[in-house]
Amino acid sequence: MKRPSIEQQVVFLHCENLEETAVFYEQILQLPMVLDQGSCRIYQTAATSFFGFCEALGPQLEANDRRGIMLTLVTDEVDEWHRYLIEHGVEIEKPPTLNEKFNIYQCFVRDPNGYLIEIQTFLDETWPRIDRTS
Repeated sequence: MKRPSIEQQVVFLHCENLEETAVFYEQILQLPMVLDQGSCRIYQTAATSFFGFCEALGPQLEANDRRGIMLTLVTDEVDEWHRYLIEHGVEIEKPPTLNEKFNIYQCFVRDPNGYLIEIQTFLDETWPRIDRTS
């Protein structure tokens, strides 16, 4: 099976104070906030690159020493990635699931170092998608 596509990437980091973090990234670094999910805010650093800061990243991270860091690969092919990873013997931490809280479709695996990898698609229409027609 051919490797499914990756259109964008987000690195999610835990923060203690989201408002203080927002002031730093929005006012000092002047990064555009592209999505406010309540307990998480996502900032764009380049056309396909983003940082997300969250007050709580969920139970998948709290069970591991690498908590507070999550790499998210953004794709419209979450199910294809799930099949691809299974074919390559990768243990699935959480199969593709609709996350209504954040309006995303996601699955989770861990890399050999224990880092959580989220493969997801944003269902929110305000998410800045890549225009592949240009």
